[in-house]
Amino acid sequence: MIKTSIVDHILIISINRPEKRNAIDLKTAQELEKTFINFEKDENLYISIIYGEGGNFSSGADLSDLNNLEKRSMNSNGPLGFTRRILSKPLIAAVSGYCVAGGFELALWADIRIAEQGSQFGFLERRFGVPLIDGGTQRLPLIAGIGNALYLILTGKLINADEAFKMGIVNEIVPTGESLSRAVEIAEIITKYPQITLRNDRLALYSSFEFEKRMEIEAKFGKEVLDSKVPFEGAKKFLNGKRKKL
Repeated sequence: MIKTSIVDHILIISINRPEKRNAIDLKTAQELEKTFINFEKDENLYISIIYGEGGNFSSGADLSDLNNLEKRSMNSNGPLGFTRRILSKPLIAAVSGYCVAGGFELALWADIRIAEQGSQFGFLERRFGVPLIDGGTQRLPLIAGIGNALYLILTGKLINADEAFKMGIVNEIVPTGESLSRAVEIAEIITKYPQITLRNDRLALYSSFEFEKRMEIEAKFGKEVLDSKVPFEGAKKFLNGKRKKL
């Protein structure tokens, strides 16, 4: 479930599945995709913020719905909704609690990440053979460096907000419960600037990294893993409570 609200020129998007730590199933992915498409089209909206209801940002793909999400693996917009494209307008992630797996990839898709004390980041799907397929393998090294990216991708280690800040993943750390309000403050500043200049400078930066080609590479390797059916066996273990800690 996705909820939206508008404050001046700011679109606030919330993932509203707190009972699942805001895991994203097929319906939620479709709603996210539609929401971002509409955001792109609306000339009165200059910037968006995404956050999770109930104290967690997102625990990524809902593994109980992996069969349906797998069908979207080659979707040009990415399995979780829109993550293989570059928005024409900025996005801020307001992070609390768990920001893991596909939820971590979703946060990496944002331009700015504001994290609350107590938030945690990591590719926990490493334990279950589920591939990174929403841009994580391509964006994380650009944000945090190849060494940090390989460390997190290979180990599946869960890191806290302070560690994420040191790696450059998080831009600011705020007290618990204040990530959304701080994100709104930053968004309000951005909306006051001449938008064509801001957007073109932003797109010039992203264009230099040729993200369309990068996403094709990740999708190709991710599909090979999904075709192997290893992730589905891992999902069964996860759902049966067989979880490992690092």
